Amino acid sequence: MHPLQAIGLPASADEAYLVLVEGGALTLAELAEVLAVSPREATEVVARLSALGLVETAPRDGDTPATVRACPPGAPLESLADDRVRQASALRASSESLSRFWRDHHPDSAGYVEVVRTAAAIEAVRRRVHDEATRCVRGLSVGFPVAGTGRVTILDGALEAMADGIEYKVVYRAQALSEPDVREVVQTCVQAGEQARVFPDLPLSLTICDEEFCVVNIPLPRFDQAHAMIVRRSGLLDAFIGVFESYWRLGVPLPARDDRGGTDADPSVNPPEDVRRLLMYLSSGLTDESIARELGVSERTVARRIARLQEIVGAQTRFQLGIQAARRGWL
Repeated sequence: MHPLQAIGLPASADEAYLVLVEGGALTLAELAEVLAVSPREATEVVARLSALGLVETAPRDGDTPATVRACPPGAPLESLADDRVRQASALRASSESLSRFWRDHHPDSAGYVEVVRTAAAIEAVRRRVHDEATRCVRGLSVGFPVAGTGRVTILDGALEAMADGIEYKVVYRAQALSEPDVREVVQTCVQAGEQARVFPDLPLSLTICDEEFCVVNIPLPRFDQAHAMIVRRSGLLDAFIGVFESYWRLGVPLPARDDRGGTDADPSVNPPEDVRRLLMYLSSGLTDESIARELGVSERTVARRIARLQEIVGAQTRFQLGIQAARRGWL
């Protein structure tokens, strides 16, 4: 339990306050020992709690050292909440005022579009999508952001939002799924409830928060550069939503991972899950090598299974196989 972290305090402040509530007044030395921190760190924590009115210090009395005791949290935290509401209101008013001033001096710029040019700002606005969504998040993804370790990561807030009941619908570029790290991340999201589809090629990455705004990645020549465009309620936002819906209708559903072994059983009536997965990967443009890697079989086995499926449905080509599979409801 770290309730004070939500207002910007470190975990040590939470721990110190709970210790003082449960154990009563302590000297700074005693508090530092309980928290396993230095006296200086304990002093800093007490100062932050004291500034919020959550603790008070009884002065030294003769040989009795100064002690710190906890105060009831209701009044000080309610006061802090009121202050932050006023600050948020003032910030919104300032934003509106400065935005009008900007538009007055830049009449050719669209007020519903904002370009973000730093990696930190882009990460913050992406996080906003997951934090502020109340109904659904939709997206097109040509790839995933890479962490400082060089590994693909799930954007902060996505799994939490899904756990809170927010609907997620994402179309992924097929080529991205050829990377093991990407497949692992996507499968994690699917297992968490994301509805995922795959399309052979996508023109851009975008993420849509309800019908309020979207974040569009802007491709740049250098890999270490990053720009993004925020589009708020407007005809342009409606157009991006339409772009997503078009690719969503065309995409092939991506099933959750099924760890059962492969099979060559006749799928003409009710194809097993591994056959559905093979058809899905095939329809989304993956190579035999990538399909084999995903299914955990050899390329030769993949080719043999595809040939068998073509024979069953009477398809002369893989394209015809895809059409027949869709008609039979196998995808």
